[in-house]
Amino acid sequence: MVVGADDELVARLVSEHDRAYRAAWLVLRDKHLAEEAVQEAFLRVWRFRGSLPDGDAIRPWLYRVVVNTSISSLRHERPRREHETAADVDAIRVDDPLDALEQASIVADALADLPEHLRIPIVLRYWVGLSEKEIATAIARRPGTVKSRLHEARTRLSNDLRLAREEA
Repeated sequence: MVVGADDELVARLVSEHDRAYRAAWLVLRDKHLAEEAVQEAFLRVWRFRGSLPDGDAIRPWLYRVVVNTSISSLRHERPRREHETAADVDAIRVDDPLDALEQASIVADALADLPEHLRIPIVLRYWVGLSEKEIATAIARRPGTVKSRLHEARTRLSNDLRLAREEA
């Protein structure tokens, strides 16, 4: 990788930082662990920048590193500390902050109750904005597996009484 490419990688990492943090936080539910996971993931990306894929494949590759680092951190943090609330995520901005904060907390709790193999595709799809194909690359699974996991996760979330109560 040449100097110009290094600058492009730095710009990409800066532009993806907030999404990467949200993804890590939604997996880990801990502000400090999420910050550490993103830092570690970005260091790994930088360290292995010579093997970066070309073009549009960089983004799912980046999130594969973020997800793997978060999962690794999650496994090393057993027993886990008490989950933080959604109030600790800086990404909540709407007209009524208290209502949004309460709704975000309910959604975060419902996500936390999903098993890891369902939670990660949902986070990557709806909080990071990856396509099903990009998610498949990020989690090293076939697109059909991603599609079925997204379907199962959405079904479980739609049956979650905490979320149903909020829609009423």
